[in-house]
Amino acid sequence: QVQLVESEGGLGQPGGSLTLSCAASGSIYSSNTMGWYRQTPGKEREVVAFIMGDGSINYADSVKGRFTISRDNAKNTVYLQMNSLNAEDTAVYYCNARITTAQARGTLNLRVRGPVGDYWGQGTQVRVSS
Repeated sequence: QVQLVESEGGLGQPGGSLTLSCAASGSIYSSNTMGWYRQTPGKEREVVAFIMGDGSINYADSVKGRFTISRDNAKNTVYLQMNSLNAEDTAVYYCNARITTAQARGTLNLRVRGPVGDYWGQGTQVRVSS
């Protein structure tokens, strides 16, 4: 079982900054791609940024130059630093991670790779308003 727990979003001012974090826990062998999505009422969930296991990063055009994604592999945690916020950044932000789970095998309970799955956080509200 794997869980993703996001930090609280909160209220940011236009031009201000907020930081989100998302920690994965449970039976984790390795965390692969980790990323952030966001959704506003009546719209589809859209990708904000993601970071691959090799460290390569992609951003949505709307956040390039303003948002920075990073990860701490030792903590299975991904961060999203959001700067120069504007009203269009108001949304529910979701963390996503592709996780290789861990399994115990044999009489020695050796830790081995298990199935790979995509997991989501519970979502955290970010509001940008003066």
